[in-house]
Amino acid sequence: MRAIAFLLAVLAAGPAMACGPESDCVVAGERTYRLYLPESDGPMGAILHAHGYRGAAAGSIRNAGLRGVADRLGMAFVALDAGADDWNLAHRPREPGQAEAREYEYVRAVIADLGDRIDLDPDRLIATGFSAGGMMTWTLACGMGDVFAGFVPYAGTFWAPVPETCPAAPAPVIHIHGDEDPTVPLAGRPIGPTWQGDVAVAIEIYGAHGGFGAAQPVPFPHGTGCTVRTGPPGELALCLFQGGHSYDARRVEWAIERILAPS
Repeated sequence: MRAIAFLLAVLAAGPAMACGPESDCVVAGERTYRLYLPESDGPMGAILHAHGYRGAAAGSIRNAGLRGVADRLGMAFVALDAGADDWNLAHRPREPGQAEAREYEYVRAVIADLGDRIDLDPDRLIATGFSAGGMMTWTLACGMGDVFAGFVPYAGTFWAPVPETCPAAPAPVIHIHGDEDPTVPLAGRPIGPTWQGDVAVAIEIYGAHGGFGAAQPVPFPHGTGCTVRTGPPGELALCLFQGGHSYDARRVEWAIERILAPS
């Protein structure tokens, strides 16, 4: 019966649902995203995923691991698309002198469009992304902390220099990273005329921004462990696993569940 109800809801939505895993949802006339919807009753939250360098939403949406996360959590899976080789972030190699990110308007347009397509629960929005998508996720944490319930950056942080302040209210952040990542080391590495940011610096600055306390160890079922700081916004965590630049959606699912768990 749930499957029938879901199908009827899709049909009733008409042209607004004319996009999905195999076709683009268009926002602002030129930018796009892809959408996967699980079977779910009532309002649903959403996982907004940012792809890595030279990736695309069409590839992200085919990630069976993330689709499984969406199914189990009853959340929409939104695959963001940079529309170019990389996200338009501050101090990126293409424009190292660019001081501000230029992706906030796009993400706000995606959320507004998503709200027109589904019964969206705005209190259960999670942003995540891998590698360059992790850089995008940290950027959203700094500039849109008042919009999302939390952030799960994976193997990527800001381009250097890490911003000293953030314009938006702080939110929970769980950063996931391989302890021997050669592509995006925890301390970063040079890329062309710029440098990948230092994760420890990002954690310290965001910790001060959100009033997070001292770090305490907690178990990490899909890695070697986490250090977690607690503050008014929730938790700020650095979770490591033994290995390099690899991805496991189970770690993201664990982080999302921790962020959305009732306090």
